[in-house]
Amino acid sequence: MSAPLLSIIILAAMFLIATLLPINMGALAFVGAFLLGAVVLGMETDDIIAEFPGGLFLTLVGVTYLFAIAQNNGTIDLLVQGAVKLVRNRVALIPWVMFLITAVITAVGALGPAAVAIMAPVALGFAARHKISPLLMGMMVVHGAQAGGFSPIAVYGVIVNDIVGESGFESSPLAVFLSSFIFNLLIAVVLFIVLGGRTLLSSRISHFVEEAAEARLNASPGARRADVAYKGTGSGTYGPRDPAGDGAVAVKSREDRISQAATILGLIALAVIALGFQVDVGFVAITVAVLLALISPKAQSGAVNKIAWSTVLLICGMLTFVGVLTEAGTIEYVSDGVAGLGAPLLAALLICYIGAVVSAFASSTAILAALIPLAIPFLETGAVSAVGVVCALAVSSTIVDVSPFSTNGALVLANAPEDTDKDRFYKQILGYGALVVVAGPIIAWLVLVVPGWL
Repeated sequence: MSAPLLSIIILAAMFLIATLLPINMGALAFVGAFLLGAVVLGMETDDIIAEFPGGLFLTLVGVTYLFAIAQNNGTIDLLVQGAVKLVRNRVALIPWVMFLITAVITAVGALGPAAVAIMAPVALGFAARHKISPLLMGMMVVHGAQAGGFSPIAVYGVIVNDIVGESGFESSPLAVFLSSFIFNLLIAVVLFIVLGGRTLLSSRISHFVEEAAEARLNASPGARRADVAYKGTGSGTYGPRDPAGDGAVAVKSREDRISQAATILGLIALAVIALGFQVDVGFVAITVAVLLALISPKAQSGAVNKIAWSTVLLICGMLTFVGVLTEAGTIEYVSDGVAGLGAPLLAALLICYIGAVVSAFASSTAILAALIPLAIPFLETGAVSAVGVVCALAVSSTIVDVSPFSTNGALVLANAPEDTDKDRFYKQILGYGALVVVAGPIIAWLVLVVPGWL
C-alpha cells in the first residue's frame, strides 16, 4: 500500500475514533504523525517535531489566556450589560444584541464554543421570559460566533490565514472574514423573519438591563466572579442579585473598575497593534494578558487553567500531522485526484461538502486544518478562484456548527430553559442543522466560487 493511501486511511480512522470516543483528535494526530513519519516514512523524530506549529501555539495560548482574564474580571458581563442598555425595552432587538455581542467576543480572539457557552444561557433565558423562539435565540448566538470567528485575530481566522500564507499562496484575510460575517448575518436575517422576529417589533419590556443581569445570574451563575461583594439596596442601580435573595446588587470595587477598563484598553491595543502594525498576534495577546495580571492579580486567578488546552492540542496535533502528510506526498496525491475529475467547479463543491458533513459531527478547526492544505495544490492550477474556494470552505465548515452533534449546537441544547420540551427542541435543532448541511455548501459555492469575483 502506498504511503499517501495509508496516510488517508490513518486520517479517516482518526476522525472516526474521535467521533465515536471522547478522545482528543489532536492527541490521535500526534500519534498518527509519529507512526506515519517514523514507522512508514522513516523520518527522524526531530523532523516530525519540526512540523509543530510553534507560532500558532503561541497565538492560541495568548488569545485564550487574555479572554479568560476578561471573563474572570467581569469585562464580558460589562460589555453585555452596556450593549443591552442601548436597546432599552425593545424586545425585537434582543436577538440582534445576542448575535452582535457573540460576534464581537469571537472576533477579538475567543473560541466559538467559549463565546456560545457565555451567551447561550443569557439568550435562552430571555427567550423563556419574553416568549421568543428558543431556536431563534440559540441559533442567533451560534451564527454570531461564526460571524466573528474569521477576523484576522480570531482563532479560525488565524488558522486559515496562517495555513494559506505559509504555503506562499494568495490569500485575503479581509475576504475570508467578510464572507463569513455577511453569510452568517444573512442567515440570521432569514431566521429572524421565519421564526417570528417580526411579531416582536411591538413587544416591550421594562427594566431591561436589570433583567439582563438576572438572566445572566440565573442561567449561568458559575460564570460570575466568585469574590464579588454584594451590598446596597439596588435603588437606581442594576446588577446581579444576591443568590440569597435579599435583593442586594453587586457593586464594583475600585480594583474591579480599573481591571475592566484596562481589559477594554488591552483588547483595543491588541487589535491596533496586531492589525495596524502587523505585530505577531500571539506575542501581543500574551503581553496584554500578563500586564492585566500584574494590574489585578485576582482577575487572573485560574485564568491559565481556562486556556483552551484541548483546542491547542487539537490544532497543533492536526497541523503536525498535516506536515507529515506533506512529506508522505498525500497533498499532491489528493489534489491530483481532485484535479483528475476534469471539472474544477465540481471539485470545489465536493471539497465544501466534505468540510460541511464532517464538521457537523467533528471539530471545525480540525477540518479547516486538514482540508485547506489538501486543497491548496489543486487551487494552484488557477482553474478556479483560490480565494473564493478558501472562503467557501471556511463558511461551509463552520456554519454547520448549529448541529446538535457539534459543541456549539450541544451548548444551545444544554442551556434550554427548564420548561422547554427538550425532545422537541432537539428535533428542531437537528432539522435546522440538516438543512444547513445540505444547503449551506452549495449556496456558499454559488456565491463565492462560481462567479469568480474574489
